[in-house]
Amino acid sequence: MYIVTGGAGFIGSAMVWKLNEMGITDIVVVDNLASTEKWKNLVNRTYVDYLHRDAFLDLVLHDEMPWDVTAIIHMGACSSTTERDADFLMDNNLRYTKAMCEYALEHDARFINASSAATYGDGALGFEDSVDSMFRLKPLNMYGYSKQLFDLWAHREGVLDRLASLKFFNVYGPNEYHKGNMMSVVCKAFSQIGETGKMKLFKSYHPDYTDGGQKRDFVYVKDCVDAMWWLLENPQANGLFNIGTGTAREWNDLARSVFAAMGKEPVIEYTEMPEELRGKYQYFTEAPMQRLKAAGCPVTFRSLEDGARDYVQNYLAQADPYL
Repeated sequence: MYIVTGGAGFIGSAMVWKLNEMGITDIVVVDNLASTEKWKNLVNRTYVDYLHRDAFLDLVLHDEMPWDVTAIIHMGACSSTTERDADFLMDNNLRYTKAMCEYALEHDARFINASSAATYGDGALGFEDSVDSMFRLKPLNMYGYSKQLFDLWAHREGVLDRLASLKFFNVYGPNEYHKGNMMSVVCKAFSQIGETGKMKLFKSYHPDYTDGGQKRDFVYVKDCVDAMWWLLENPQANGLFNIGTGTAREWNDLARSVFAAMGKEPVIEYTEMPEELRGKYQYFTEAPMQRLKAAGCPVTFRSLEDGARDYVQNYLAQADPYL
């Protein structure tokens, strides 16, 4: 049985899609659906059961799992970078993850964990996914810190070389529609361009970057789950791994990619960045991908243009935009 926590969320539901694509339906989805729209991410998927995250944690803590678990793919967490309740993040992101990890390793199940590029803070200390670099990082928000704490714990306990902890960069793609303001700019751009015929980007307040020239490593969710599938099949590949394309691209490139995918000429309007963001804004992120490649992962991460085209034309522009 494959357990996907956060399995109704963005990357989690995409991983359920990938498992289905590989002929696997023995899947238990763990999440907290509550009154959200996340359930829509599961309508096209095939799986055995759904469990609330608290019910699943109870099974884990009491060692009462009714299945022989092949893998726990732990994508479940509060991913809001603006969450202020630090105690909640300690319980939900750190302690929950530790419990999942301990159970998986005790039962010889593959454990793949969602860490985050938010652990890198403002990027001043680089984006190297090495153990040595990990100790120097200073996350800017409690979300990133909660992810960093698990990676540090795994290293301290001597188990980081028995699991894969993945630092996702700017992921976009189908099934992110429930995320509200946390949706990718690709998704927001599609709606904005459709409604107004133009796209708004922030002006730059850094002398080295033009307006809209700020750079991010944008990675398509289908490529993320391809890499995760390879890691499932190759349990000898362990430790920290960046998940990105390895190439930083401008927000202007993103805008032009969405316009092109929609068959429209680009019209970009640059707006003032809110005062409270100007001192914290990241002007550059890029995922060094040497560790994943050196481990033997053959996944080719598609370009922003190719990813945006697939997302826009085969999902956002369709009546059923879900994987």
